[in-house]
Amino acid sequence: MTVKKKRSIILCVLTAVVLTALSVWVIWGNKALELTPYTVISERLPTEFDGCRIAHISDLHNTQIGRGNEKLLDMLNEAKPDIIVITGDLVDSRRTNIEAALHFAEEAMAISPCFYVPGNHEARLPEYRELKARLMALGVVVLQNERVTIEKEGASIALLGLADPDFAGYHSMGNYISPEDAIIRAHLNNIKSKNGEYSILLSHRPEFFELYTEADIDLIFSGHAHGGQIRLPFVGGLFTPDQGFFPKYDAGLFAEGDTNMIISRGIGNSAFPVRINNRPEVILAELRVG
Repeated sequence: MTVKKKRSIILCVLTAVVLTALSVWVIWGNKALELTPYTVISERLPTEFDGCRIAHISDLHNTQIGRGNEKLLDMLNEAKPDIIVITGDLVDSRRTNIEAALHFAEEAMAISPCFYVPGNHEARLPEYRELKARLMALGVVVLQNERVTIEKEGASIALLGLADPDFAGYHSMGNYISPEDAIIRAHLNNIKSKNGEYSILLSHRPEFFELYTEADIDLIFSGHAHGGQIRLPFVGGLFTPDQGFFPKYDAGLFAEGDTNMIISRGIGNSAFPVRINNRPEVILAELRVG
């Protein structure tokens, strides 16, 4: 065997090993669920809510992490949250499985009270009314441009929920109209706290952060961006819906003045079926007075 042929064989073997390792890493990275903790400090938070723990789920897209989402539910249970918030795309409009979504919601409700806002996939889902009704029957609080008050030991905070703006884009004739900032402003003006309560907003879309800040929201939980789907070292997300390449709001904690926003990288995938360097995550935010 010639030296040239030996080198060619070695190169082929090394290439196969590297490609196999990369494939294993990518597959692992799409199922290796990660718990990401955050601490959010605010002097406006009532002392009664000091230490409140909020688990945040987004963009499940009917994904199963473990059989029947066992691994996901175990992580939620071990986190011991006071409430669980779900910021849209619980189902995927391309491969809808309402029963799987409801199974997850029922099991999550056994851990802590759940609050949910619909995302853009629910906005184009023909079965959304059924999904909403059955979620509410399980006890899940569905917030579709609505506000609820959470009370503890005589103190209260406001929990607000925005429906995805795509809900305003579908008319009776099926014509789509892109949502405008005015839609978000109008809904926020209707539901935001009028008495100065500490306010938490659930909204699928992070790209409207400036509008949330303008409305004096204290804390936002959001998703939709899937962490940029492909995450580049030292750069961040590569591409997100509605923001395009190298998005400003892809994942993590963002702050402007007294407003904080936490964006989940999400759990599932949709049109692009693979995450790269972008593990699915559950967020656990702890509220502290400071």
